[in-house]
Amino acid sequence: MPVESTAPERAVGFAPEEVDLALPTRSLRLKWVVVVDAALPPGRAANAVACVASATSPEVGGLLGTVAVDAEGSEHAALPWTGCTVLAADADTLRTVRAKAAAAATCFVADMPAAAQHTRVYAEYLDTVKGTAAEEMAYSAVSIVGPRNKVDKLVGRLPLMP
Repeated sequence: MPVESTAPERAVGFAPEEVDLALPTRSLRLKWVVVVDAALPPGRAANAVACVASATSPEVGGLLGTVAVDAEGSEHAALPWTGCTVLAADADTLRTVRAKAAAAATCFVADMPAAAQHTRVYAEYLDTVKGTAAEEMAYSAVSIVGPRNKVDKLVGRLPLMP
């Protein structure tokens, strides 16, 4: 059952005619993964996943399904119909995966520099990132949406986050 998308046209996303809530996620053209630094404690890992997912959803058209309504008529927020696999990697692998994904024009990337979890004031976070060279940037998580074969190649055989 196709759903009409109201999201603006994006470089990466699903066209309205591609959104079919009856399709299994493995048959979709695009794949969404979040890769998390395996060394993070559970609370910080969950925070990083939530942050990069919230940055991804409004930027990639067609990710969200429709509002679900239960038997009593209560509404439940629309969730990603596309699925999202959460994987774990060491810090160096995470940096490499992020760099390769960012270099691919066919992928959308939202990352969370580790500095975001070490500051309580957004302006301080911005200053910290501004003063950090790309090759020295540490990441808590990275969200990637792109062609299934490209994303599979980028993440290789990374394990699911425990």
